[in-house]
Amino acid sequence: MATTDVQTCYRHPDRRAGVICQRCDRPICPACMHQASVGFHCPECARGGRQRVVTARTVHATPVVTAVLVALNLAIFVADMLSDGGAGELGRWGTEGALYGPAVAAGDWWRPVTAGFLHIGLVHVGFNMFLLWQLGLLLEPAVRKPAFLALYVLSLLGGSFLTLVLDNEAVTVGASGAVFGLMGATVVAMRSRGINPFQTGIGTLLVINLVLTFTLPRISVGGHVGGLLAGLAGGLVLWELGPRLGNRWVPTLICLAGAGALYAGCLVVAQSA
Repeated sequence: MATTDVQTCYRHPDRRAGVICQRCDRPICPACMHQASVGFHCPECARGGRQRVVTARTVHATPVVTAVLVALNLAIFVADMLSDGGAGELGRWGTEGALYGPAVAAGDWWRPVTAGFLHIGLVHVGFNMFLLWQLGLLLEPAVRKPAFLALYVLSLLGGSFLTLVLDNEAVTVGASGAVFGLMGATVVAMRSRGINPFQTGIGTLLVINLVLTFTLPRISVGGHVGGLLAGLAGGLVLWELGPRLGNRWVPTLICLAGAGALYAGCLVVAQSA
């Protein structure tokens, strides 16, 4: 049987270390963990660093960006269902804002974005908004609000891009791509802090939703997988690369640049199909 070395806290040698300080790489136990904007810091780095330390009060504060996104999705859903000129399950806004490659190629440049704020039916919008709220409660307090918003947009456009790549003529709506991206980012964030995602339930939730993606009809595989891949990439930027860059705004700008590249890719794919 092989033996492994157990790391102990640098301040409490009799206690097992839970994570590594994101700034100085020293092992720290749960009692010494100070949650910062990205990852955990040791007491010295928390006192001397410039990064904002998240206290228990701020961790449980209302996630403003998440609340705005949920409210916006719900308001658009109600307005769309009440709009006239509906076609089938979508109202007028839905028919004019759903992701549809030929319409994007014809000049409807807004569709890769607006499709992520449209839904079909109460179950569709309710499930997406429930997951968005739960994931936002976890992620938004861990990073600055602009970074969380950038992650959301990156995931949304990742879903739109892969949807157009796999089926340019599919009519697609829903925030599922963005939600899958947040699930992927949550997995990265937990692993960066030494937490097993499958011990918290998020790993199992992701696997179940992936199985449903490939087995249920009328599910956008491109939207879900594309959002997930974009969210994983954004999570790596914010929780893995971010602490090494030494600038809190650079990871956000990288995510925004990625979102811009994916949006441009949507236009190119729609035009070339």
